[in-house]
Amino acid sequence: MRPAAGALAQARHFEPSREAGLARLAAFLPRAGAHYASWRNHDDGPDQRGNVSGLSPYLRHRLLTEAEVLAAVLAQHSLADAGMFVQEVFWRTYFKGYLETRPGIWRAYVSGLDREKAAHEASSGRRAALAQALAGETGIDCFDAWIAELRDTGYLHNHARMWFASIWIFTLRLPWQLGADLFLQQLLDGDPASNTLSWRWVAGLHTRGKTYLATAQNIRACTDGRFNPHGLAQHAAPLEEPDPAPLEALKPALQTPPEGRTGLLLTHEDLNAPSFLAGSTIAAGSIAAIAGASLPTEASTLGAARLPAAFRQAALDDGLALAASTCVAPALRLPSLSAETIAAWAGAERLATVVTAYAPVGPVADALAGIARALLHEHGITLVQLRRPFDEHAWPYATRGYFALKTRIPDLIARLADDASVRSTIDPSARA
Repeated sequence: MRPAAGALAQARHFEPSREAGLARLAAFLPRAGAHYASWRNHDDGPDQRGNVSGLSPYLRHRLLTEAEVLAAVLAQHSLADAGMFVQEVFWRTYFKGYLETRPGIWRAYVSGLDREKAAHEASSGRRAALAQALAGETGIDCFDAWIAELRDTGYLHNHARMWFASIWIFTLRLPWQLGADLFLQQLLDGDPASNTLSWRWVAGLHTRGKTYLATAQNIRACTDGRFNPHGLAQHAAPLEEPDPAPLEALKPALQTPPEGRTGLLLTHEDLNAPSFLAGSTIAAGSIAAIAGASLPTEASTLGAARLPAAFRQAALDDGLALAASTCVAPALRLPSLSAETIAAWAGAERLATVVTAYAPVGPVADALAGIARALLHEHGITLVQLRRPFDEHAWPYATRGYFALKTRIPDLIARLADDASVRSTIDPSARA
């Protein structure tokens, strides 16, 4: 049966808290099997999202973890019945692992984005074409509606994201890097790995030569006739660029117990301190002080990312409250994720070690690398990043195509019982 209007309450609104994520998970669980597989590709608009989980903003910041979501789904459905949803969760893991072993892709994206921004600033014609797209004045009904939805909700259906990217690249002939920047800054669930590699996949750069072409027929069918776009590109020739992605070994996970007085640093990459500490060698009771810091949300080509910035800050506060109750230690939000602010906090708390959740390739990882050097060289303080067992087990299979990871899903599922974050699904006290 087709999902009814209002099947998922408050579809437009994502409350930035773990409790809200758990509530969405509970509401979605009955539909995670055959219902999801049948209807997941349909986009019936922002007020009708009962066919998808709506969990991505919570997974993005790990207010919920992939392990606990998978455990909850597989407690109600078999792997065969929920296979499509399970695969979607592992796509997120695949993208993170792939970018982790090919950080050159991220560096090439950042430099390419700077280059394209400069080129558009220098050309009135390019500026006009971009402005028309961002104003939702292309005359392509679905695209113009999605621009407004992105601005108003901070969210787009996954299928709409693929159509949007295809139209952006092949119909409007705009640089993929500018579109990826738009999504990364404007989406509540904007993730460096999933976002960058998805745009590259549409463009024919991830799987070389394989592009994704948005068609009017597919859009009409999967939006229940809400849109009838005209003028879409009929062909999608793959983009070409030098290969920026030599395979690199995964960085070793630092799991050795810290020495001296220890503080905990939260970033928006992972706000679920109880579960990542439980999966490490560090006892929650050994944490003497807690701080949370976030990178400033940059303005994208569409303008200030108001909704993601507000979501990120409130989610950080929620994560700090959860960490404080678990570690029984004072917690505060710092004004920025910088070497100066982290050093000042660590010095005031007389810390010898600062532990934080591992940050995958992206802006936070770049920031933490500089912070670690500054803390050690200038203050003698060690920064330790803790990688979750779920990532530790899965990322080594994400170095090629998705199929290599897909074939390992049953084995990885079997390891969930060893992942401490699963306890937050089983233990009601973790909902506090």
